[in-house]
Amino acid sequence: MVSTQEQVAVLGIGAMGHGMATSALRAGIPTIVWNREQGATRDLAGLGADVAQTAADAARRAAIVVTMVTNADAVVSIAREQGMLAALAPDAIWVQMSTIGVAGIDRVAAMVDEERPDVTLLDAPVSGSKDPAAQGQLTIFASGPDEARSRVTPLFDALGQRTVWVGAVGTGTRLKVVNNTWLAFTSEAIATSVALARRLGLETETVIDALGDGPLVSPWQAAKLQRIVKGDFSPQFALSLALKDVHLALEAADQDLFAALGCLADEWQQVVDQGLGDQDLTVVTRSLEQREGTS
Repeated sequence: MVSTQEQVAVLGIGAMGHGMATSALRAGIPTIVWNREQGATRDLAGLGADVAQTAADAARRAAIVVTMVTNADAVVSIAREQGMLAALAPDAIWVQMSTIGVAGIDRVAAMVDEERPDVTLLDAPVSGSKDPAAQGQLTIFASGPDEARSRVTPLFDALGQRTVWVGAVGTGTRLKVVNNTWLAFTSEAIATSVALARRLGLETETVIDALGDGPLVSPWQAAKLQRIVKGDFSPQFALSLALKDVHLALEAADQDLFAALGCLADEWQQVVDQGLGDQDLTVVTRSLEQREGTS
């Protein structure tokens, strides 16, 4: 693959950030990585990454900086307390790829406008989980100035199978909120249907055989069903993070108009409260199966 000549920094080496940094390195992109816990970066150093000691040091040496962390507070902390925003070179590009919701991206955009108007902010959250991140198979919902596109194209091509440019900063996040609402209900359909089938005395394999080749089951759902059959709830997309995204959707909209989404959030919160939040969102299936009915 053709490498960009510009240095990229990935700040936040969790499951997603780690996979994205791996994909960038595989594409030959010179990559600096930083994480609060340095242990997460060790194997990336073996792949050729330059491990920075601070977020500011990483940002200072990179032309393009990616943030991939849990929420808006973490993004702002990296930008301000960790000194990333002040360290960026004039004309640097900050690609904010974390899922932080509409209020979060508006907050970040206002901060850049006020403190670093010489820096270009791109709002580019991604669709995909741990494995697609490591395989460079994400979908990127990119938004921001058109003139920045050519500079980030090599990076986006390395990270994703598809980049959708959707407008001004903030539009990408709005589309991500919609995307994750779709995902939430899709996952809930799997969990509820499988749990219902088992309560009715049906095996999950029977459901898969009956529905698997039909139009109702997407490839994503089919893969999740196979993991449920195996009892594999290891996190591809942790339930706690999926629940966070549901709350972001509710915050961005009028909750009274989306009662079903609010009920889903309440149900998932009960599962998180059982201590299952760090497992895959499909673990809701197990919780539904184990609930006792009321007379």
